[in-house]
Amino acid sequence: MSYLLGVTLAVSSGIANNVGTLVQKKVVNEVPPEARDQRFMRTLVKNPMWIFGLVLQLALGTVFFMLATNLIGPALVPGLMAAGLVVLAVGSIKLIHESIRAAEAAGIALMIVAIVLIGASSLVIPASEYDFLESGFLLRISIFTTVLFAIMVMLIATERHSVRLKAISLALASGVMFALSNYWISPLMGTIDHVLTGTFVLPELVLFSFAALTLVLTNVFGISTLQTAFRSGQASILVPIQQVPIQVVPALVYLFVFARAPPDQFSFALLLAGIAAVVASSFLLGRRQVMVESVRQESHNETKD
Repeated sequence: MSYLLGVTLAVSSGIANNVGTLVQKKVVNEVPPEARDQRFMRTLVKNPMWIFGLVLQLALGTVFFMLATNLIGPALVPGLMAAGLVVLAVGSIKLIHESIRAAEAAGIALMIVAIVLIGASSLVIPASEYDFLESGFLLRISIFTTVLFAIMVMLIATERHSVRLKAISLALASGVMFALSNYWISPLMGTIDHVLTGTFVLPELVLFSFAALTLVLTNVFGISTLQTAFRSGQASILVPIQQVPIQVVPALVYLFVFARAPPDQFSFALLLAGIAAVVASSFLLGRRQVMVESVRQESHNETKD
């Protein structure tokens, strides 16, 4: 029962995040040109629908994400959250007044297949049943975090002669940052009860503090790095590329950080097939996501003018 609830919460998190994004974009699109000056943000904040979108995106979506990770762990949640791209594709019909094309319909079908495959893999890592202070786990998570951090730094520091390759490197670096954030949520959830109730031991407080700091920094720099990539690359390509490490790293976390064996011989194959379907679907749905983002960019440009 807890597994089904965790899957439902993960899918709901992706849906809430993307519905919130659509609601906010719709409000931004409806702001009259004369109000797109220094009063632009003040206009948005006073709009109940924009606030509702923000709550869906940052509050409800985050709560669902944390609860899902606590129940089923970081291996499954990122893939299941990608279900929100389907909502983005369908909802954007109303926002940008276009029909879904063949490629996007195929992307939606692939995403549905991906959710079924990932949900059927049963690669659960419940935070409540794991000892996050076990010395072997602490060593593995330290090594894995260091390796990902080194990869991220190399990607950011890579100087290419091709501008397009530079943008791809930054998109991958952004994905690595979000992948770090996604699996550090488990130690956070595994120690938060003791920290909040004051029954913690010192190692729990240290682990909780490091996890919280990691979550904040990776999300802030992940967003800014992707925006930098957009300056020299095509967003319809970069957004799906960003998804590659976000979707692939959780499988490695399951095997090498949490050191768990798949429950049966088919589980890991189902997860890998689901990840492949998510990445393929992301490329097919990427154009729709960029079209929605263009609404925000156009509004931003009009505000500056």
